[in-house]
Amino acid sequence: MKSPAPAEASVEDVLPGEAAVADAARRSLDGHSRGIGRVWPFLGPAFIAAVAYIDPGNFATNIAGGAKFGYLLLWVVLAANLIAMLVQTQSAKLGIATGKNLAELCRERFSRRVSIGLWLQAELVAMATDIAEVVGAALALHLLFGIPLFPAGVIAGAGAFAILALQQAGFRRLEAAITAMVGVVVAAFVVELFAADPDAGEVARGLFVPGFSAPRACCWRPGSSAPR
Repeated sequence: MKSPAPAEASVEDVLPGEAAVADAARRSLDGHSRGIGRVWPFLGPAFIAAVAYIDPGNFATNIAGGAKFGYLLLWVVLAANLIAMLVQTQSAKLGIATGKNLAELCRERFSRRVSIGLWLQAELVAMATDIAEVVGAALALHLLFGIPLFPAGVIAGAGAFAILALQQAGFRRLEAAITAMVGVVVAAFVVELFAADPDAGEVARGLFVPGFSAPRACCWRPGSSAPR
């Protein structure tokens, strides 16, 4: 007599913190929460998503583009963010409608071979994008504290794993840690913004009037190196 097959692990078993946040979000959407309590479950994931917009790669690219082209390409930054908001809205709708994340749906809809291929692709993309962040953090530690680059890189990598380890203690702790760091970055950016004293009229023109001053400006995009 065959023994019953082991039950497949659910999100609640693997990531109990993430499952709890998703359950709180569903209760909020069902109308069980009111006022600020209805929005609260979505703030943590929103701050985590915001990290993608304030990473060192984006900052370096946008600062380099501004130094080279002034306010001219602000409309590119605006358009890129609007498109990203559209993609994130569609992703949110998918999660709300199905109650599952993209990885779970890929596993359900595709064959095992395709699912493994998608997982490997995601891991490679994550590693490729993290290289710039670890190198940027190592350079920052070197410039600020004089730490040699290799130990600074080790510290940056260890910090990233330590933050991810917070997820095992509860997803809210991970959200709180990332929110605190986002707050520091935003505060520093606001200080720099006031120190730079930008021209409001030129900023408005750059945001809403598309244009290029040189062929090289056509090659610039947010998140890439500025054209040379």
